[in-house]
Amino acid sequence: MKWQDYIVVDPTICHGKACIKGTRIMVSVILDNLAAGLSPDEILQSYPSLSREAVQAAITYAAELARERVVAIPA
Repeated sequence: MKWQDYIVVDPTICHGKACIKGTRIMVSVILDNLAAGLSPDEILQSYPSLSREAVQAAITYAAELARERVVAIPA
Protein backbone atom coordinates (compact mmCIF):
# COMPACT_ATOMS: atom_id res chain seq x y z
CA MET A 1 0.00 0.00 0.00
CA LYS A 2 1.30 3.43 -0.96
CA TRP A 3 -0.36 5.89 1.38
CA GLN A 4 0.76 8.65 -1.00
CA ASP A 5 -1.92 7.46 -3.43
CA TYR A 6 -4.62 8.38 -0.89
CA ILE A 7 -3.29 11.23 1.25
CA VAL A 8 -2.51 14.81 0.29
CA VAL A 9 -1.19 17.83 2.15
CA ASP A 10 -2.32 21.06 0.51
CA PRO A 11 -2.04 24.42 2.29
CA THR A 12 -5.37 25.50 0.73
CA ILE A 13 -7.27 22.50 2.17
CA CYS A 14 -7.88 22.10 5.91
CA HIS A 15 -5.04 24.49 6.76
CA GLY A 16 -2.47 22.12 5.28
CA LYS A 17 -3.37 19.14 7.44
CA ALA A 18 -3.05 15.68 5.89
CA CYS A 19 -6.37 14.76 4.22
CA ILE A 20 -7.75 11.97 2.11
CA LYS A 21 -7.45 12.97 -1.55
CA GLY A 22 -10.63 14.41 -3.00
CA THR A 23 -12.13 15.07 0.45
CA ARG A 24 -11.73 17.39 3.38
CA ILE A 25 -11.53 14.44 5.75
CA MET A 26 -8.36 14.78 7.77
CA VAL A 27 -6.23 11.75 8.53
CA SER A 28 -6.38 12.75 12.19
CA VAL A 29 -10.18 12.37 12.15
CA ILE A 30 -9.86 8.78 10.93
CA LEU A 31 -7.19 8.01 13.51
CA ASP A 32 -9.19 9.67 16.31
CA ASN A 33 -12.18 7.50 15.40
CA LEU A 34 -10.05 4.35 15.41
CA ALA A 35 -8.51 5.35 18.74
CA ALA A 36 -12.02 5.85 20.15
CA GLY A 37 -12.80 2.23 19.30
CA LEU A 38 -14.75 2.62 16.07
CA SER A 39 -14.24 -0.08 13.48
CA PRO A 40 -13.27 0.75 9.91
CA ASP A 41 -16.81 -0.22 8.88
CA GLU A 42 -18.30 2.27 11.34
CA ILE A 43 -15.99 5.00 10.01
CA LEU A 44 -17.02 4.17 6.45
CA GLN A 45 -20.67 4.48 7.46
CA SER A 46 -20.01 7.92 8.97
CA TYR A 47 -17.94 9.09 6.00
CA PRO A 48 -19.37 7.48 2.85
CA SER A 49 -16.85 9.29 0.61
CA LEU A 50 -14.05 7.23 2.19
CA SER A 51 -12.89 3.86 0.96
CA ARG A 52 -11.51 1.00 3.01
CA GLU A 53 -8.17 1.64 1.27
CA ALA A 54 -8.22 5.27 2.43
CA VAL A 55 -8.70 4.16 6.05
CA GLN A 56 -5.80 1.74 5.67
CA ALA A 57 -3.70 4.51 4.10
CA ALA A 58 -4.35 6.70 7.16
CA ILE A 59 -3.08 3.90 9.42
CA THR A 60 -0.04 3.35 7.22
CA TYR A 61 0.68 7.09 7.18
CA ALA A 62 0.48 7.22 10.99
CA ALA A 63 2.82 4.23 11.29
CA GLU A 64 5.37 5.96 9.10
CA LEU A 65 5.14 9.15 11.16
CA ALA A 66 5.62 7.14 14.35
CA ARG A 67 8.87 5.75 13.00
CA GLU A 68 10.14 9.26 12.26
CA ARG A 69 9.26 11.04 15.48
CA VAL A 70 9.90 10.20 19.11
CA VAL A 71 7.31 11.29 21.65
CA ALA A 72 8.69 11.56 25.19
CA ILE A 73 6.68 9.55 27.72
CA PRO A 74 7.09 10.65 31.33
CA ALA A 75 8.37 7.95 33.65
